[in-house]
Amino acid sequence: MSKIIVITSGKGGVGKTTTAVNLAAALRYFGKDVLIVDGNLSTPNVGIHLNAHTVPVSLNHVLRGIAHPMEAVYEHETGIKVMPASLSIKELKKTRAERLKSFRTDFKRIAPYVIVDCAAGLGNEAVCAIEAADEVIIVTNPELPAITDALKTIKLAEQLKKPVIGGIVTRVQKTESELEPEVVKEMLEVPVIGMVPEDEHVKKSIKEKKPVVHRHPRSKAARAYKEITAKLFNFPYDSKKEREKLFHKIAKWFSFK
Repeated sequence: MSKIIVITSGKGGVGKTTTAVNLAAALRYFGKDVLIVDGNLSTPNVGIHLNAHTVPVSLNHVLRGIAHPMEAVYEHETGIKVMPASLSIKELKKTRAERLKSFRTDFKRIAPYVIVDCAAGLGNEAVCAIEAADEVIIVTNPELPAITDALKTIKLAEQLKKPVIGGIVTRVQKTESELEPEVVKEMLEVPVIGMVPEDEHVKKSIKEKKPVVHRHPRSKAARAYKEITAKLFNFPYDSKKEREKLFHKIAKWFSFK
């Protein structure tokens, strides 16, 4: 059954787009056909993450009614289908975010799994993206301001009658200044689907315009995103075995020294 999952956050800078891109990448890892739509029209970043930042036809053209959704789809080398939004301010001014929900059926025809990267916060763009959702996932950091803003976004989704299936906590360093997982769960009032550790490989993958799940598949962040995706969609996956493979590879490499 086709499904549109909107990835949102209460504030910017928490790793929302990185999470949206890597959930899509993890779905590809599990052999699924996936479309990622950049619903963050004001500050789109999906195209930048996936090397599709300058394209002739974008989501903006679709929302303006001058292009068919299929015309705005590009395929990343990983096999992820990407529908980027335009970086142009002129295009933004001409675009009506309210039309996003009108293309739900079209998106699902392109791929059975649709990930929408939502604008952060509680503004009109966020509302329009959430209205297009079947389910919503909130991304936050283990810090009080981020959690507080995330809670506001959860309440917004609930007001729009969209189910929030859980939260993903990113950039986890396990320091004393961070909130404990139990505290995060209690504050958000939704399940914590998973926690993604701070990982230098994430920054490297963004620079290389490839999801960390594909570029550095055995990194801590990549394995965390695969664990989360497996949990969400009930796919078999054993992160420990993949970690063991990495250790064996390193040991083998040193054995030749």
